[in-house]
Amino acid sequence: MASSLVELRKLTGAPISLCKEAAEKFPDSIDKAVEYIQSKLREKAGKLGTRETKVGIIEVYSHGTAKNIGVMVEVLCQTDFVAGNKEFRDFAHDLALQIASMRPLYVGVEDIPEEEIEKQKELWRDELSKSGKPAEIIDKIIEGKLQKWIEQVCLLEQEHYAKEGVKIKDILAQLSGKLGENIKISRFVRWEI
Repeated sequence: MASSLVELRKLTGAPISLCKEAAEKFPDSIDKAVEYIQSKLREKAGKLGTRETKVGIIEVYSHGTAKNIGVMVEVLCQTDFVAGNKEFRDFAHDLALQIASMRPLYVGVEDIPEEEIEKQKELWRDELSKSGKPAEIIDKIIEGKLQKWIEQVCLLEQEHYAKEGVKIKDILAQLSGKLGENIKISRFVRWEI
């Protein structure tokens, strides 16, 4: 059991008490134990979501030998202690890399102007209306296209550039649960020459 505790701690970074709980609950499956820990951390992060975030850091990143891409991202938390935490700073840096490489336009879905969504839907509707498909099929196709588009333009909905199948919002929730504070991506700017 001690080796599984060490492995769970290494994989998730969760408190040892949560690793022990997961190891006892799933003694035969490290994958199920990791899933359990991640769900508990997300649950904890959800409870922290209403707490006010007044401090944090601004991460600045420039990419390439010619420095042709620049990013600034503001990540907020509740205390200076967490703002100075290495994992928190690494997360902010990782976000800057994500923004540089994946080119999101918005932090979250709620940041997309309604007129932009309607414009996208109208473009797809015009394109699909020429296909001769029934209206209800076209509506389902548009909803699918909208979801895919949101996953491209919203930072929180994007898949991490180096972690297949893991969304930024999941990494944020896990870090928030692990550090015990509400963590929020406030805003970002991306420049490219």
